[in-house]
Amino acid sequence: MIQQILDEIGKFETIIIHRHVRPDPDAYGSQCGLAEILKASYPEKRIYRVGKEEESLHFLTRLDSIPDSAYDDALVIVCDTANEERVCDSRYTLGKKLIKIDHHPNEDPYGDLLWVDTDASSTSEMIYELYLAGKHQGLKMTKEAARLIYAGIIGDTGRFLFRSTSMKTFQYAGELISYGFDFPALYDELYKMKLHIAKLQGYCLENFTIHEQGIASMKLTADVLKKFNATPSEASQLVGTLGGIEGIKAWVFFIEEDDQIRVRLRSKGPIVNGIAKKYNGGGHPLASGASIYEWSESESVLEDLIEVARVD
Repeated sequence: MIQQILDEIGKFETIIIHRHVRPDPDAYGSQCGLAEILKASYPEKRIYRVGKEEESLHFLTRLDSIPDSAYDDALVIVCDTANEERVCDSRYTLGKKLIKIDHHPNEDPYGDLLWVDTDASSTSEMIYELYLAGKHQGLKMTKEAARLIYAGIIGDTGRFLFRSTSMKTFQYAGELISYGFDFPALYDELYKMKLHIAKLQGYCLENFTIHEQGIASMKLTADVLKKFNATPSEASQLVGTLGGIEGIKAWVFFIEEDDQIRVRLRSKGPIVNGIAKKYNGGGHPLASGASIYEWSESESVLEDLIEVARVD
C-alpha cells in the first residue's frame, strides 16, 4: 500500500492534503509534515495544506487558502481522520483520487486507497515511514518536515508516555532530532499554558467528581468557560489533568460548545472507544471523543463508562 501511495503521488501535479476538524499536533504534524516532504521532493508540483486553522497551533505552521478549481485533477490525501464526517473542509471529495492515511480503527473505510495502521503511535509516525520507504525513490526530508512530524509524534504519545509508544517510535524520534531543529523550543510551545487556562486547571482539580469503579468526570459548561475566559478548544488541553491521580481508572470531560457537548474519554485500562462510537464518535481504545447534545445525556455516558470499568 505504501508503494501504491508513492506511485500515486508521483503521477499528480496537484496534491491537496486535509486532516480532521479541531486539529491536534498529530493532525498538523502528519498533514503539514507530509506537505513539506513533498514540496522538497517535487518542487514542480503544487502542494497545498487546507482546513480551518487552529490558533493555538500557529507556532507549528500556517495553512493554505485555495479555490475550488485547485481540486481539478488533484490527488487528495486525508491524514489522521477516521471518519469522513470529521474531515476538515468538505471539498476533499472534489479531487480525482482520494487517499486515507490514518492510525485510528478503520471503521469508516473511505477513499480510493487506504493505509491504516492501528499499531502506529500516530499518523505522523506513519508519514515518517512513508518517507523511509520512498527516500530511495526521491523523497527528501527537511528540517521543517522533521520538526512537524516530531511534534505530531510527541502530541499523540503524550511525550512518549502512552502505551502506543513503541521501540520504533523512539527510533524514529531520534532520527528526526538528527535533522537539527530546536526540539526544546518545540516542547516549550507545545506545553506552555496561559494563565487563565492554568486557573481553569485548578478549578478542574477542585471540582471533578469521583464515581464508583474508579471513574471520574468533569463538566465544563459554557458558564464556567466564560468565567475563565476559555474557549472549548483551550479547555480540551486539560483532558489529561486527571490522569495522574491515584485510583482513577478512566475519566471523561464534558465540554460545552455552541452546538454540542464535546465528550473526551480517557482510560488507563478499560476500553472506551466503544462508548465513543455509541455517542457519535470514535477513536483509540484508551483515548476517544464523542458528542452529545443535552446535559442529561452525560449521565448515560457515565453509566456506560462505569459499566465498562466494572467488567474490565
